Amino acid sequence: MDKSTTSPAPTAPAVTPSWPPVAIPGQGPASDPSSSERDRTDSSNEGAGLLDELRAAIARYVILPSGEALTAVTLWVAATHIQPALQHAPRLAVVGPAKRCGKSRLLDVITETAHDPLITVNTSPAVVFRAIGDDPPTLLVDEADTIFGSVKAAEKNEELRGLLNAGHQRNRPALRISGPEHKTRKFPTFAMAALAGIGALPDTVMDRAVVIRMQRRKDGERVEQFRSRRDIPALHALRDRLEAWLRPLLDTAEDLVPRMPVQDRAADTWEPLVIVAELAGGTWPEDARAACAAMCAAEVDKDDESNLKTRLLQDIRRAFARCGDPDIMRTRDLLEELLKDQEAPWAEYGTTGLSPRHLGLLLKDFDIKAATLRFEGGRQAKGFARLRFTDAWARYCPEESASGNGDESAPIGPDPHP
Repeated sequence: MDKSTTSPAPTAPAVTPSWPPVAIPGQGPASDPSSSERDRTDSSNEGAGLLDELRAAIARYVILPSGEALTAVTLWVAATHIQPALQHAPRLAVVGPAKRCGKSRLLDVITETAHDPLITVNTSPAVVFRAIGDDPPTLLVDEADTIFGSVKAAEKNEELRGLLNAGHQRNRPALRISGPEHKTRKFPTFAMAALAGIGALPDTVMDRAVVIRMQRRKDGERVEQFRSRRDIPALHALRDRLEAWLRPLLDTAEDLVPRMPVQDRAADTWEPLVIVAELAGGTWPEDARAACAAMCAAEVDKDDESNLKTRLLQDIRRAFARCGDPDIMRTRDLLEELLKDQEAPWAEYGTTGLSPRHLGLLLKDFDIKAATLRFEGGRQAKGFARLRFTDAWARYCPEESASGNGDESAPIGPDPHP
């Protein structure tokens, strides 16, 4: 063969040797930029699954009054595991109208799944003060009606009530004289607490609580019997898995300020539950906000005394409107308008219906008082100026157009699952 027409043998491509990575002082090994995002996603998937398991475990032994209540209890239990990251420690008020409504059984399940439970039956406030630290326990109070149910009992346990009120917010220590030198010492009070009892708890406790209003089971409603030897090990295993999931997320939880569907103290109380829901992902954030909005709205109607005063302000505004919104109105004319409404409580208020004295007492907290005014014809009489009500109307019963502006708090901080 002619060498001039022979093609040269193909040359193999140069092979670049594979060298081990070179360590650069002050820098760690190169990492996949998406690895942290993957870790967050994995954590969220794990969290949603764990909350689903916890929800099912609670529903196995207790029938809650609603799906929202079951969601709230589930998130409250999980929130006990991130207390060092929280700014508020919501109370869980488990109340019912009578015995055998499942209150104590729910507290049993909470005891075995919450972080470091501390049962405070027959425990002095001094012991509770000393048990609370940087990583606080979960306080559990059963039969709270025996502590706060009567005037005498409430007075005897006023110190415990003060602890429960102060401990709702971080950095509210209790001052006590301690030690042989009688020095003033600050005791931390911040800790989540669950209380179960018949009837309502003190207003100051209920106002700081996620309220679960239990009902007695109907025929046909079935739950599994709770047996300690059989069921506690499984609940402890679930508790430990919750702890393992949430503890590494304390820094993330501390930075989260989630969007809330409510405001003021209700937002403070529910924020830890929504934070857990945000960490879990899935449908939990939506479910948490829906439960928060529904349960807070239901509690507004339960606040009898406050609700009665707000109702009075609303009815007075309607009375003025029916009379053409005059600048002033006689007290007797205002009472007459209020008593006309057969669906209002004023005709049956007290022994003989709403009186000028009752009206004055109910309006006292709003700084609204009757005054001697001059009416048509120059005649003087006791009455009310419409202008005195406008501030209270704007604050406590604003018109629909003023309150329905969609004012939800905006989210601040990192999203745990972008």
